[in-house]
Amino acid sequence: MTAGFQLGVIGSLALSVASSVAIVICNKALISTLGFPFATTLTSWHLMVTFCTLHVAQRMRFFEPRAIDGQTVVLFGLLNGTSIGLLNLSLGFNSIGFYQMTKLAIIPFTVLLETIFLKKRFSETIKFSLLVLLLGVGIASVTDLKLNLLGSILSGLAIATTCVGQILTNTIQRKLKVSSTQLLYQSAPYQAAILFATGPFVDQLLTNRSVFAHKYTVPVLGFIILSCLIAVSVNFSTFLVIGTTSPVTYQVLGHLKTCLVLSFGYTLLHDPFTMRNIMGILVAIFGMALYSYFSVREGKKKSAGDALPVSQMPDKETEPLVAAKDSSDTKKENGVSHDC
Repeated sequence: MTAGFQLGVIGSLALSVASSVAIVICNKALISTLGFPFATTLTSWHLMVTFCTLHVAQRMRFFEPRAIDGQTVVLFGLLNGTSIGLLNLSLGFNSIGFYQMTKLAIIPFTVLLETIFLKKRFSETIKFSLLVLLLGVGIASVTDLKLNLLGSILSGLAIATTCVGQILTNTIQRKLKVSSTQLLYQSAPYQAAILFATGPFVDQLLTNRSVFAHKYTVPVLGFIILSCLIAVSVNFSTFLVIGTTSPVTYQVLGHLKTCLVLSFGYTLLHDPFTMRNIMGILVAIFGMALYSYFSVREGKKKSAGDALPVSQMPDKETEPLVAAKDSSDTKKENGVSHDC
């Protein structure tokens, strides 16, 4: 990887973490403090504002729009919008602990799908680092694991649509040679449309309150606007990270955000915190460090292998380059996956 590409990846990861943590804090104030619990409808507003912002940017020539097959864009947008709604329903019909397990399950299912359908190979060291990460996040965030049939079905559907959506985000960008901005610009209206149509019903089902009957005070409107503005950065960085790395890397990053939010809640908001939370976060961070180290090491091996002149390339009947086996997980997805 070139220095410029590595700098771009680091920048996209930093933007994703900063914007996601910021929107979690903003939405926590909006939902918990100001009493606005309509998360699905709020997400539809996020996507509409994102599209409007990108439309203005496109008209100002900040990027060139790229035509993408209409059926592909529509199905992709509807899939990602559906995954967001299902994740919110999963949270509503399950315990917090089971919902956290649902989010943890996205990584192994993504690895499984990419291995089966995309023929990607994940090295044992990468698998081990992911296992350590999931163990740490599980210790830190999973509490009760109450099960119910409807909640379990919703969680299964949420996992499936999220994994497929994030894999498609990466695949579409690479195969169609479109940037994250171009793909987000094309798909955001369809994601917003399905959530705008279903959001009020989903939120009423979960809260027994109507978003249309809510009293919109100045503070509530102010935080809604702030949340929508931050969401532009969240959505953009999500597509950017998935496009420049991989769906698995994006999920690893998501668990880093979880650890940061837990730490923030303890240090600044004085949320309940135990030694188990601390140990879990430390184990998760160790797992993330391992994943980063092994990913970078395998990426360097792949780059070195690609740089070999033809005369140094192995014959078909000799052993293939080791680096070629394990590099697929270092490049990349996140359908739009929100942390709100």
